[in-house]
Amino acid sequence: MILNHLWGIYAHPKDEWQTIDKRHESLKYSISHILLIALIPSIMGYYSSVHLGWSIGTGDPIHLTESSAMLIATAMYFALIGGVCALGLLAHWMAKTFGANPTYTQTLELAAYTATPIFMTAFAAFYPVLWFIVVVGCIALAYSVYLLYTGVPILMHIPEERGFIYASSVVTTGLILLVCILALTAMMWTTGYGPMFA
Repeated sequence: MILNHLWGIYAHPKDEWQTIDKRHESLKYSISHILLIALIPSIMGYYSSVHLGWSIGTGDPIHLTESSAMLIATAMYFALIGGVCALGLLAHWMAKTFGANPTYTQTLELAAYTATPIFMTAFAAFYPVLWFIVVVGCIALAYSVYLLYTGVPILMHIPEERGFIYASSVVTTGLILLVCILALTAMMWTTGYGPMFA
C-alpha cells in the first residue's frame, strides 16, 4: 500500500524510520507517495478558494473563479512534486560531504516522508481563516523538521552529530527552494497568470 508508513511517522517516527530503512521501497513507490500526497493541498486549495472562500481579516470571504482556482491548483500540484524531488536530489548531492552514501531513492524517501505533514495541513483549509492556517502550518513545519532530524541519522547511516548538521543543511536548502518557488509564482502573477476573483 502506497501510504503504509503514514500512520507510523505520526505515531512512532523513530521506529517508522527504522522500518523504512529496513524495507527501502523502489523509486516508483516513493514517486507514487509524492504524487498522491501532493493531491491533498491542490484539491483543498481549489475547493476552499472556490466553494468556501478565504477570510483574511474582516470582511466577506474572498472567492476565486473556478478556472483560476483550477490553474493555480494544477500549478501547485506540479510545484510541490518538483520541490520534493529537487529536495531529494539536493540531499543526495550533499550526502557525501557528511560521510553518507545513499541512493537517490533513499534521499527521496527522506524528502517525501518529511514533507508529508506539511502537505497534510491542507485539510485545515476546511476552515479557511488565515490565522488558523498559519498556526496549523507552523505546527506541521515544526513536526516536519523534527522528522528530518530524527530520520537523517537512520536513513543515511551516519552518527547523530553529523546527522544534525546534514539535516540543518537540508532544511536550509528546503527554505531556499521555497523562496525560489515563491519568486517564480510572483513572476507568473505579474505576467498575467494571477488569480481571478469571483
